[in-house]
Formats: sequence, C-alpha cells, structure tokens
Amino acid sequence: VMAAAAGAASPADKERFICIYPAYLNNKKTIAEGRRIPMDKAVENPTSTEIQDVCAAVGFNVLLEKNKMYPREWNRDVQYRGRVRIQLKQDDGNPCLPQFPTRKSVMLYAAETIPKLKTRTQKMGGSDQSIQQGEGGKKGKGKKKK
Repeated sequence: VMAAAAGAASPADKERFICIYPAYLNNKKTIAEGRRIPMDKAVENPTSTEIQDVCAAVGFNVLLEKNKMYPREWNRDVQYRGRVRIQLKQDDGNPCLPQFPTRKSVMLYAAETIPKLKTRTQKMGGSDQSIQQGEGGKKGKGKKKK
C-alpha cells in the first residue's frame, strides 16, 4: 500500500487544486443548474477540454479529469462530462499566477477566452462565409421572416 501511495505525484497538492466544471461557464444553464458567472460573460456549452486548453495556455498547472461528472448535470453525454482541476495557489499560499487570485477570476478568464479558441472561431467563421459566398443563404432566411 505504501509503495502505491508514494508513487503518486504528491496527491496532497492535486487534492488542493480547484475544480472547474463546464456547467460553471455555460450560458445555457441557470444559476440553479450550476452556472457561476454572469450570463453575459458565460459561453455556449463549453467543454472540459476547452477549459483545460485556455488555462494551460495561460500557464496554469492543469489536470483534466475526463470521467468526472458535475452532480447537477442530468445529461450523461460525453460532451458534458469532465472537470478541470487547476492549481490556483502554490505551497506557500500565494497565487500561482498573480492575475488570477480567485477561482472566480479563473472562471471569468476561461469563459472570456474559450470563444476565441481556434476550434471555435473556425467552426463559426468558416461555415458563415461559405453560406454567404455560395447561395446567399442569409438572404433566403430574411425573406422568410417577412
């Protein structure tokens, strides 16, 4: 038993990492369903991988736990699974990154940055342009509204 425990990379530290579930940043959710930041700052259906990407990019020590579920998440799809653990503070109690003193600041940063991810911008931008150039899909929609 001792050998197994010693082999793990300092579990005490990992346990102290903050958890961020995608639900915290999801603008499709209500506060009761687990959203923790203002609606206007939240993102549409963020994934744990996206949260991991933006936090790792800014220099956090990040851990992705793919099979964890947010308890209030009724949808069991893979897309809604996962949580990200982030090392917010160093051993001495100081923030790892001075610009992120609180978990709230990390959540707001992630929500602000996820829409700028390449995976998001390509999906959004690419499809829109092709429609406009192709058959003026936008115009057709407009006429139907009238």
